[in-house]
Amino acid sequence: MFTGGTTGVPKLAALTHRNVVSNVYFQKVWFNRKEASDRAIGVLPFFHVYGFGSILALTLTLAAHMVLMPRFDPMEFHRNVLKYNVNLIPGAPTLYLALLKALPQGEMAKWRGVVEMCFSGASPLPVEAINRLESITGCRVVEGYGLTETSPVIAANPLYGKRKVGSIGLPMPGTLMAVADPEEPRLLPRGSTGEIVVSGPQVMMGYVGGEENPFFEACGLRWLRTGDIGYADEEWFFYIVDRKKDVIKYKGHSVYPRMIEEALYRHPCVAEAAVIGVPDEVVGENIKAFIALRPECKGKVREEDIIEWAKKELGGHEYPRLVEFRDELPKNLAGKILRRALREEELRRLKEQVKGQMKKEG
Repeated sequence: MFTGGTTGVPKLAALTHRNVVSNVYFQKVWFNRKEASDRAIGVLPFFHVYGFGSILALTLTLAAHMVLMPRFDPMEFHRNVLKYNVNLIPGAPTLYLALLKALPQGEMAKWRGVVEMCFSGASPLPVEAINRLESITGCRVVEGYGLTETSPVIAANPLYGKRKVGSIGLPMPGTLMAVADPEEPRLLPRGSTGEIVVSGPQVMMGYVGGEENPFFEACGLRWLRTGDIGYADEEWFFYIVDRKKDVIKYKGHSVYPRMIEEALYRHPCVAEAAVIGVPDEVVGENIKAFIALRPECKGKVREEDIIEWAKKELGGHEYPRLVEFRDELPKNLAGKILRRALREEELRRLKEQVKGQMKKEG
């Protein structure tokens, strides 16, 4: 199955039948599901590992009802949830953000007593959105974490019992997770920040036809590098700080886009946000935020207003120096915002500026 290509060219991950079956049964046990008792709604594509592993394969294994939608429309989605008494919603953060943006609060409140779990994966769901979704609908928002390379789920918060908002949760049954040195083949102590690695029966054989080797050996096990920077707390709940390739180098500081995005989502006018590093001769990489405003704020908020607000919420080396408003942000078919596409746009723009400057000087 092809990876999403969010940080580069999509790669073909070799997944076995054992990989997929192991993962499905891990999810069944973890979320304590009984056969023929659930109604799930599927709007994520089945050619994406999230749609395939956590909607199609899981609902078939559970003998659950599956409500399929060929494309996402917030009002139609809402009507189907109520019409078919959907109790399980697997979705991406952009799906939940779109629902919160498009639906009146009174409409979403009708989910109370109907929707039991809103599962969120593919990318981080802002804490502000989790709190709003739970307070309005009464559903339990469960964040999980996975990769195409792991069939997909590695970790998730428990549906029942203790969970930690902002965490990706605990490792799935039969799964080992750790934090490793991003450059060296060695594991780091708990509490250290490094690259999250995983070992378990859901981990792929490797990439088809690729020279890249994402594995290393340590403590007698084969570990897969996820490409995500994070850490584990004292109870082994894991947290994602950011993608290794997305870390911004500003004046020698390592700045994490996700931290800035989380802050921006707390602004009442921000519907979507993505932060990237833009090459700069003076500071290394400048911090730029792309923002889609809520409809009621368009024309009333300026880019400068966002920057001034962010200065109060973030450290001096963290707030965005550049802000650009967009009607919407680029996403892949699973609804994941593509920082890579924004970065490529900026690089093309910089090249054009350099060419223009050279022509003037010539």
